[in-house]
Amino acid sequence: MQRLQGIAVSPGVAIGEALVMGNEGFRIPRRFVARDAVDDELRRLDAAFTVSAQQIQRNCDAVSSELGREYGAIFEAHLQMLNDARLRGEMEQLIRERHYSPEYAVSRALRRYVKVFQSLDNNYLAERANDIVDIEKRLLRNLLGRRREEISSLTSPVLVLAHNLTPSEVATLDREFVRGLVTEEGGSSSHTAIVAQGLEIPAVVGTGSFLTEVSGGDVVIIDGDHGQVILQPDEETIARYRHDAEQHRSHEAHLATLRDLPAETADGAKIELLGNIEFPHEVRHCLSRGAAGIGLYRTEFLYLGVESPPDEEGHFRAYSAVVQAMGNRPVVIRTFDLGADKAPAQASADDEKNPFLGLRSTRLALRNLPTFRTQLRAILRASAVGNVRIMFPLIATILELRQAKMVLADVVEDLEERGEPFNRKLPVGMMVEVPSAVMMIDHFAEEVDFLSIGTNDLIQYTLAVDRSNKDVADLYSASDPAVLKLIKIAVDAANRHGKPINLCGQMSGNSTYTMLLLGLGLRQMSVAAAAVPEIKRVCRSVTLDQCRAVAERSLAMENARDVTSYLKEELRRVLPDMADVA
Repeated sequence: MQRLQGIAVSPGVAIGEALVMGNEGFRIPRRFVARDAVDDELRRLDAAFTVSAQQIQRNCDAVSSELGREYGAIFEAHLQMLNDARLRGEMEQLIRERHYSPEYAVSRALRRYVKVFQSLDNNYLAERANDIVDIEKRLLRNLLGRRREEISSLTSPVLVLAHNLTPSEVATLDREFVRGLVTEEGGSSSHTAIVAQGLEIPAVVGTGSFLTEVSGGDVVIIDGDHGQVILQPDEETIARYRHDAEQHRSHEAHLATLRDLPAETADGAKIELLGNIEFPHEVRHCLSRGAAGIGLYRTEFLYLGVESPPDEEGHFRAYSAVVQAMGNRPVVIRTFDLGADKAPAQASADDEKNPFLGLRSTRLALRNLPTFRTQLRAILRASAVGNVRIMFPLIATILELRQAKMVLADVVEDLEERGEPFNRKLPVGMMVEVPSAVMMIDHFAEEVDFLSIGTNDLIQYTLAVDRSNKDVADLYSASDPAVLKLIKIAVDAANRHGKPINLCGQMSGNSTYTMLLLGLGLRQMSVAAAAVPEIKRVCRSVTLDQCRAVAERSLAMENARDVTSYLKEELRRVLPDMADVA
């Protein structure tokens, strides 16, 4: 049994079989073969070895002919490993004595060798671990053949383990069968974390390297409450976590009783709790948790994991499904926030040196007007069937905002000419997620109908910390006093101008910060659906005077660590049972 510590990003406990992405990329069945089927399975293993050897030999001959024998020697080394009698005997023994499937025997045996090679002080020998992984992939491909179970077409529940997951990969996950996520890289506001929360499955990121320690089909436990991952757990540990999972379900059931109660403070101040979504199906989660509307509909997932961008009808179907499901409740649709780590399949292959500071979000939209106009037309059309609001992301200058509004005005004329129905008084807002927007907030407030603070980006741009980089993850903190002061400036300006302001970053979905945000003047927050009941419970347990005192003291502190400790202490005073969760 091995226990890994990472960053908890989506709560809950999941116990199940591992699906390792980035190595085999498909599921290795941990099935046991019947005694009378052992000989047949050994023959399957033998056939896979034969085909693999032939493939490696062809590669060796081709490379030697093209580049010379010294390059072909790489594949000769692979052949030597493949033909090692001891290795082959170990796999056969696992099949004969333990009745493992050939796929599982191959993975178990070769992963053991990988660990040995990686532990060696000799760098040259340690690098040979990659050669063994390559042989493992080849044998597994030949064993599974057409029976390979790809990540996008699963048939039974799995826990996905990966080095990292791009938003495109996440977009193609089979949501019916993926019950948990773990990644070696990533931070608390990575898009893997955001999607895991939306899917309401336990997730842990930033564990560091571990994939060579686990084989597809191994039993794994994901503890999304405490950021732990347990590989090959013993029966006692499994039993304990099953008990924890049951307690988690009981806690969820208790919070569900708050669904129809208003989100207001103990002294009667009304708070609007909205939901964040990526996919239309998440609307039902928001409704079942009692969300007052959708405060952030991230639309970029329409562009990810597909060969070509959606047409106007594709956009319209996605938006109208959400709007109709929400009835009269507000739905804030954010225009696409592509670029940086969210590159669609059809994008240029050119790499940006600093993608988070490059061509992304609204500035990308303004360079791709046909794509931008297509989306705007669909959003406007969806406004005819419900309470729609449109929001532009990552606005850094007044000029950017005005340009985006001009494109929207042109699209309005297009729809008028086509005779399409839409809301001519569609509210237009912007995300406040860069320091320049905060510094010019009075001017922006005069140009829009509402504002929404995106703390995920605001934190990284304020603190100069890449939120997807695990090496600086400890520096990324919503508690930093500089971030808190920027939020305060934005909220005060919105209130002065009489404009609604929301906070839709992950900070608002963490109960640690609820009292602070209320004390800073926020009366509207948008969170992952699963967080709505918990945040509502905090709101109903505190008064505004308490919250203002918490905010005032937090703003006077000098560092994020002290702020976080103080906020957790205050939450513990109000709701002792939530201290560990927060």
